Order: sequence, then C-alpha cells, then structure tokens
Amino acid sequence: MAGAAALVLVSACGSAGGDKAAAGTSTASAGVQVVASTNVYGDIVKQIAGDKAEVTSIISDPTQDPHSYEASAQTQLSLSKAKVVIENGGGYDDFMDKMLKSSNNTSAKVLNAVDISGQKAPAGGDLNEHVWYDFPSMEKLAAKVASTLSEVDSANSSTYTANAAAFTGKLKELEATEASIKSGHAGEGAAITEPVPVYLLTACGLVDKTPEPFSKAIEEGTDVPAAVLQQTLALFSGKQVKLLAYNEQTSGPETEKVLAAAKANNIAVVPVTETLPAGKDYLSWMTGQLNAVRSGLS
Repeated sequence: MAGAAALVLVSACGSAGGDKAAAGTSTASAGVQVVASTNVYGDIVKQIAGDKAEVTSIISDPTQDPHSYEASAQTQLSLSKAKVVIENGGGYDDFMDKMLKSSNNTSAKVLNAVDISGQKAPAGGDLNEHVWYDFPSMEKLAAKVASTLSEVDSANSSTYTANAAAFTGKLKELEATEASIKSGHAGEGAAITEPVPVYLLTACGLVDKTPEPFSKAIEEGTDVPAAVLQQTLALFSGKQVKLLAYNEQTSGPETEKVLAAAKANNIAVVPVTETLPAGKDYLSWMTGQLNAVRSGLS
C-alpha cells in the first residue's frame, strides 16, 4: 500500500489502555516484552495483557509507510529482546522479518495476523492484507495472543484469557453494528482510493464499485490510466455510490479529482489513514468508523 490507510473518524470514546504514540516507546516498565509492527497491534496486545506486558510499537505515525520503513537502532534493540512479535504479514510489513533475522532473536514467538486470520487471495485476485479491518480475524488474533502470552508467562494465564474474552465481546458488538448497517444498506455502492477499509465496508453490506485498476494504481503509486479515472469519476456523477473512503495520506492529482467529484455530487467522504489516531484505542477507533459509515449512508 502506498501510504497509511485505515478509517480515521471521530469517536465519542477515549483511549483505554492504548499504546504510546511515539514509535519505539513501551507501555510498561516490566512484563513480557512484546514488539508489534504498528500501534494497531500494539494496542490489541495491551487490551489483552494489561500491565503484564511491555509493548513496543514500531510504527505509530500515520505518515510512516510500512513498505519503506527502515529500522533504527532502538527498534532493533527492542526486537532483539522480544519474547513475542506481532506482524501483519501479507507483504504489508516485510521489514519485521528482516529486522528479526538481523536481531538474531531465534526464540521469539512470531504471530502473523494474516496467517492467523485465514484470509486468502480470491481466485485471480490479490490478497487484501488489511485484516485489522476484519473483526472475525481480530477475534482469532486475540485468542492467539492470549494463548501465546500464557505460554511465556503461565502465572498470568487467567488474566490473558479473561481480557481476551472481554475484548472479543467488544468485537462481537462491532460485528452487530455492521449487521445493523447491512440490514438497511445491503447492496449499496461505495468507492475507495485504496483497499484498506474494504473488509469493514463489505461487512456493512456495501459493494465496492471502484474500478480495480484505479485502487491498484493508487496503492502501488503508479499513474491511473485516463479511461480508468473517468470511469471512477462517473461513479459520483452517476450517483452509483453512497460514500467515498478517502486516504488522506496518499493524496495526488487523481485522488484529489475523485475527492472533488464526491463533494460536488454530495457524496459522503470518510477520511482514511492507517494507524491509530492520537487518543484512540482500537475499539473506540473502530466504533467511530462504523458510526461515520452509518452517518454517511443516512
């Protein structure tokens, strides 16, 4: 993906135990040492581990691109000491495997979110690696985080299990919200600039109408063919979509034209970025995203 992307929307909820904002900083002074590729996964670990883990999130700034991240000495040191490592996988954060290999840390337990999710590329298509937008996938990850923490810190196993159950319960509530949105809007069209929020939009019953060559070109940082751009702009003038999920971190001439077309035709715009916004945890962030989607469809 050519930049950071995840739905960033205002939520009434505040942060509850989320990861520190600065990359490479930890959330506790003692406990199981965990390194996560982004603060999204760092926060999920904190929801499950509480104060029993010291969590370092390598990428916390929405302007940082995981595809081009270069390791610092500080993050390399954190990784060399980690007992548990969490990466997204699917080609999203390949720097994690390179850093882990360089650290000579052969004992760390590595959790790959894409592998755990079980998500696969569709026939003839590409894998959507942004699995943190798929709540059932995060349920699987939460269970795996709890069991892995229990393996390395059996004394606190009951805490990890209970916290994972509570976190999963909140995910179920988010899934119920998706189902509620779907009941009133199934089959309605949506447009994207990149495929980051597609799992969430699909769960809400929306159909991605964006020409695949458009979102792929934006994601890969290549030029959008003129004909494809016109097809995309026609989604708005023809009122074929109800909302646009717009990645503010990768704006360019083509995406700006799409944004302008959406506004000109009174199509709701949902801004997107990739990591947790300041002051939010994963659950409050996703709650805000769903609220904004519902609002955009009304």
